Amino acid sequence: MRRGILTIAAVGLLATSGLAACGEESGGEGGTEAKPKIGVILPDSASSDRWETADRKYLEAAFQAAGVDSIIQNAQNDKAQFQTIADQMMTQGVTVLMIVNLDSGTGKAVLDKAKTQGVLTIDYDRLTLGGSAEYYVSFDNEAVGRLQGEGLVKCLTDKGVQKPVVAELNGSETDNNATLFKNGYDSVLKPKYDANEYVKGPDQWVPGWDNTQAGTIFEQMMTQQNGKIDGVLAANDGLGNAVISILKKNKLNGKVPVTGQDATLQGLQNILAGDQCMTVYKAIKQEADAAAELAIALAKGEKKEAPTTVKDPEGNRDVPAVLLEPKAIYKENVKDVVADGFISKDELCTGAFAAACTEAGVS
Repeated sequence: MRRGILTIAAVGLLATSGLAACGEESGGEGGTEAKPKIGVILPDSASSDRWETADRKYLEAAFQAAGVDSIIQNAQNDKAQFQTIADQMMTQGVTVLMIVNLDSGTGKAVLDKAKTQGVLTIDYDRLTLGGSAEYYVSFDNEAVGRLQGEGLVKCLTDKGVQKPVVAELNGSETDNNATLFKNGYDSVLKPKYDANEYVKGPDQWVPGWDNTQAGTIFEQMMTQQNGKIDGVLAANDGLGNAVISILKKNKLNGKVPVTGQDATLQGLQNILAGDQCMTVYKAIKQEADAAAELAIALAKGEKKEAPTTVKDPEGNRDVPAVLLEPKAIYKENVKDVVADGFISKDELCTGAFAAACTEAGVS
């Protein structure tokens, strides 16, 4: 369960040659080339803190270190705004566009338009089905789901729950990642259902990863089950926190194991408090650095070889890909997220969480 965090050096084939400090004007006699300009569209700031607190920060730092101009904007889960931002970026002269799609339809429209304008593209974190991106950079998302499924099994076993009723609160049905997560955790849970060891309870998607809707959906699940839910596979920390808020109303927090993903500050504090059983840590700096390296190379006219490919079933093509390794986080290894620099001790160990941090060995 305690997998090592994959270092970016281990990506191997990406680093075919060191990237020189780029972005400076250069060229032959009497001519110059403009600095490369890279555009990035993030999806929202409500579904997970990571997009603004981690991805933006790490991408900006990577582009600045390379001397490359960049524009990073957030579509705030608005499909029309997503397309408007893309159009504006292309008008402003971006030569490479990196997107986190809101859904494959919107993403494909943007990627296709970019292609007609000679702008090279990268799918960041989410694969655009039927799209045309040069690369896909993400985590092994089915592995994320497997860690969640294994985590819920571990937590239910630790509590000694016999034949537990398990509810599944999936992410957005229009997000290919949410489907991959579900494939992963269902590969762990379905054999338990089939063997009659677990009882399959309510199983619902949450439109747009909306945490408010997730709370409403879970409250309805509880009513439907007359309060008999013994474990919750929540697809990320935001959904997990929505579940925990309903469990608290029913004085069941800490008694019903809840999973998560993203190792958000809130998720880690919920784990320290005993209200969430686990999360999945994705070393976002490594993801951002890998994507930035590829984007910078494309902007310089280089095409790097990716270490693997991912099948796009709708586009019927193998997309060159970088897939990083996720890590399961429980109370006993929350300290690993702090040690990796993703969350600071000062942020995590405030007030009521100070004693729990000490107990968990956070330093």
